[in-house]
Amino acid sequence: MATEANSQPPIAWRYCGSQIKLWRTDAGVGREALANEAGYDYEYVKSMENGRRRPTLRLLQIADQVCGAGGKLVAAQEYLKPEPFPARSKEFMAIEAEAISFSCYEPLLMPGLLQTEEYARALIGGSCPPLDDETVAERVAARLRRAEALRRRTGVMYGFVIYEAALHTGVGGAEVMQNQLQHLLKVGSLRNVSIQILPFGRCGGVALNGPIVLLETGKHELYAFAEGQGTSALYANPSKVSELARKHGMIRMHALSVEESAEFIRRVAENQ
Repeated sequence: MATEANSQPPIAWRYCGSQIKLWRTDAGVGREALANEAGYDYEYVKSMENGRRRPTLRLLQIADQVCGAGGKLVAAQEYLKPEPFPARSKEFMAIEAEAISFSCYEPLLMPGLLQTEEYARALIGGSCPPLDDETVAERVAARLRRAEALRRRTGVMYGFVIYEAALHTGVGGAEVMQNQLQHLLKVGSLRNVSIQILPFGRCGGVALNGPIVLLETGKHELYAFAEGQGTSALYANPSKVSELARKHGMIRMHALSVEESAEFIRRVAENQ
């Protein structure tokens, strides 16, 4: 079971763009005339009609009006709202929401469930290619909603191992990182959450091979999730889950204890 990022624009963009073009053509309205009426550049409207850009609410409203669509084009706005998660992560998020056990290792970044709003916005807002403001806002809000599970689902054990490098990345600047480190200490005090730091120089190459998440469902099904640049995979195959679980176990064995980790985070925060 694996999922890869889709390089094509969302199908909703392409479908709604084609509908705008069809209504405009049937109404005898030129693309330049529609662009002028909406206050957009000709090429910008062309990109939206061809599905390369998400059609804006303004274009839908103007096209609906000048083409006499009777609300049919405006109604498409409901299907153009930004997705809260990248498509490749949806299945993982669904399992995460029902998991009774969650174990995570992150080598370079703060785990998503531990991120502050400012840290998450700095990361998501810095995506490449850039995301529009609405998508950034929706994905930040969705990440914060996920994090609420740490306090809401008190019967679930959440274990995090974070490589020391993640404490020094400077995401969002010094103030954002300072607040993020303080947030780690606060969340780490929850009775169902453990946060451990893996210091530099420990566990060799295994620690540098990327993040790992291990999940157990209420039916005791086991999953493993691994992610890299522009790709990710959710595994249910027992042999692959076992392989990643052993790697995670090796990393955790070399990490500091929860108490030592809290003191380590405090020292790093004092020197930010």
